[in-house]
Amino acid sequence: MIPWIIFGCTVLGILWLGRLQLPWLQRFFDWVPSILLAYLIPALVCGLLGWNFSEDPIHSWSRNLFIPLAIVTTMSSLSLSKLKAVGWRPLLLFFSGSAWIALFPLAALGFYQLWAPGEFLFAQPDYWLGVPPIVGSWIGGSTSQLVLKELARCPEGIFLSVLVLDALLVNLWTILMFQCIRRSDAINAWLGIRESAPPAEVDQAPGDQANRLLTLLVVAGAILLLHTLADRFALQVVALSLLGLLLGNTIRSWDRGFALRVGGVTILCVMAILGFRLRIEALSFSPDFFWFLVVWLVGHFAVMLTLARVLNVHVAWVPIASMANVGGIATAPAVTAAYRKAWMPHAVLLAILSMATGTFWGMLTLEVLTRMLE
Repeated sequence: MIPWIIFGCTVLGILWLGRLQLPWLQRFFDWVPSILLAYLIPALVCGLLGWNFSEDPIHSWSRNLFIPLAIVTTMSSLSLSKLKAVGWRPLLLFFSGSAWIALFPLAALGFYQLWAPGEFLFAQPDYWLGVPPIVGSWIGGSTSQLVLKELARCPEGIFLSVLVLDALLVNLWTILMFQCIRRSDAINAWLGIRESAPPAEVDQAPGDQANRLLTLLVVAGAILLLHTLADRFALQVVALSLLGLLLGNTIRSWDRGFALRVGGVTILCVMAILGFRLRIEALSFSPDFFWFLVVWLVGHFAVMLTLARVLNVHVAWVPIASMANVGGIATAPAVTAAYRKAWMPHAVLLAILSMATGTFWGMLTLEVLTRMLE
């Protein structure tokens, strides 16, 4: 009962704080994301009171209910029919940024194994287990990050380090992308790119037939069905992702906005339960891992900027695509609005596309990484 009380107070408290329109509180959440706060609160409470719920039955609810629910709802929020309004060149630019995020750590590890055999890129080799959750976070957001954390079996201490560094770098990156998009016309002219016309409009309004109750009931039924058919967690992830995509694009009364909000709440639930296994004293920090993340992120931007020049795509799409990958559905539209508000729906679509594909990119990284480290 005690862990459920802590869990409930944590999730409900964070949701309540998130609804308050206080400037200082919004600035706090800019630097300490709600998912990180949900992870830390149970750990701090248990640490101060000397409680240990790392093996409590509450953890089975995370793996069997909340993670599957987050996967289905997130995937079902993507509208495939609306992607054509973005255009193939911005989409290619976006996917090039995703590919760099997924493949750069593999290239870096391969380089070290070829040219410096016997040496480690990080002081602690276990930091490689933190790479797949970062790939999931930078492409798919919190849902993919949590799934990849489970699949990679990333130690809690390293996962906390990943969360802290991720929050720091994403906030700094958002500031840089704000500055970049504001100067995109000048950079466009400097690179000799002539493309400037906005893409076609995207209708963001929900359909007249959107039905929240039906959406929730179908999601619940899909999760129960998948649990009876699939025992392996990795297989469940793939099946639930494909099922969510199918449901969201075939049921006319599907409420995508509601599904996305449900996914956000379930992510908080998963993080709050994970916090019971965290020991603050296990937190570790590796300077070489931090600089590895910086090079990784800067390279992601450089690749997309180069491809924008090759494809003659307006430079504004580079920070938009980057924030859709790295920042997610909250920051991508905000950065886009600093340049052209008419492009905000396209930023939302790219962010949802990122959430839908992040788990698969991360699973690719994890599979190849595991084979390289054997």
